[in-house]
Amino acid sequence: MRRATALAFVCCAMSARLPAQQTKIGAAFEHEETDFDKGCVHPSGSFLSAVPGCGQLFFTDQPLHIAVGSLAPQNGFGAGVALSLHYTPNENWRLFWDFDAVATPNLSWRAGGYMTAVLIRHPKLVVLSGGATPKKSSEPVIEEMPVFHLFAQSISLNKLVYFGLGQESAEADRSYFGMRETIAGANTVWPVYAPLGLSLFGELNGRVTEIRGNHSTSSPSIEQLYSEATAPGLTRNPAYAQFGEGIRLNPSLANGHVKLSYSVGFQEWISGDSGSSFQRFTADLSHQFPLYRGMRSLNPQQFNGPDSCLQDVNAKSCPAITRNLEGSFGLRFLYTASFIPTGNRVPFYFDPTLGGSDINGNTLLGSYADYRFRGPDLMLLRGSFEHSIYKFPVGVKFMVDEGRVALTPGDLGSGHLAHSYAAGLTLHAGGLPLVDLLFAWGGHEGTHTIANVN
Repeated sequence: MRRATALAFVCCAMSARLPAQQTKIGAAFEHEETDFDKGCVHPSGSFLSAVPGCGQLFFTDQPLHIAVGSLAPQNGFGAGVALSLHYTPNENWRLFWDFDAVATPNLSWRAGGYMTAVLIRHPKLVVLSGGATPKKSSEPVIEEMPVFHLFAQSISLNKLVYFGLGQESAEADRSYFGMRETIAGANTVWPVYAPLGLSLFGELNGRVTEIRGNHSTSSPSIEQLYSEATAPGLTRNPAYAQFGEGIRLNPSLANGHVKLSYSVGFQEWISGDSGSSFQRFTADLSHQFPLYRGMRSLNPQQFNGPDSCLQDVNAKSCPAITRNLEGSFGLRFLYTASFIPTGNRVPFYFDPTLGGSDINGNTLLGSYADYRFRGPDLMLLRGSFEHSIYKFPVGVKFMVDEGRVALTPGDLGSGHLAHSYAAGLTLHAGGLPLVDLLFAWGGHEGTHTIANVN
């Protein structure tokens, strides 16, 4: 059983026996084989009992594992391979690399390489004079560390939807298109005040995008219904240098019963095409009210790459499946405003969307079709509740959304807000992928079932 399971992960087993065995990469593959030998055999000898731990190794163990996840909505579930490596050159730095490639049945794909560098902040020793003792804190403050990211990624999506711009767009005006985008850039998160979780954020990205028609569905291709005037960027796809800066605030209040996650950022999108540059402001204010003390964070760590689920910068593997009783209420306010010089237009494919899930897989107004409402300005209000089923990793989720898109920031408050309800199951299982299975209703355009693997 041990050998058969290890051999199922062929690359792991072979690499452990190559002459490079004594190198750091060879040692990592050898360690992975050992993980499979131990993790895929339950002490009771039961095959079913070994499945959860063995499955987690196949999808999260390092350096090589199976990569799975949902690409943009309408493009299916992707599978491929991921390589994750980490290196400790000295006491002050931790380096992580991720390389992955996934493809879906409709031939959409994503591939990229990502590097993360973490600057270790060693705790300072403070000598108290006069025999003084430090005051005890009700909750320890965990100091985050500066993180630097460098990456390059290409993605090709064969099935995206465009209904026109603005909240008044019609469902009957549905059209399809494809898009390929290559992004290369760098960003950093620099903590400045640990008690409030205060940090600064900066980014620099280069983006090259290509839009194409889609003639594989019964609905029209985008160029059959729209022109450059009604779909800016349809025939002109300029390259962009995109800069961004912002501030993040993540304090924990009331002995952990109130957790805030505030992010405010400003971006400059600069194009060689004189009519396409613009600026964008985004505020994302999330409030979580845990029902139990000591609840883990369900968000990825700043140093996590796309194929990593480590919860500590010095950890060697993802956390095991948890069996904790967890639950919380949540409130969220999301606001995006674009500032467009006179005569300029924002390419429609860079506009945020509401409806179903957006291009990044975020569920927003879930009862509507994917990408249903699109515009340069957006506002969303959300109330949510999530609770584990007893102490199992599966939980239930309920959400209420109200939102609106607009062509100018001033129009966000001048019309009705579309609303939607969603309920379903969710999986937060340690290092396993986060899974949402939701049924959404309550809008004026029917219902929508959403399945998403992050």
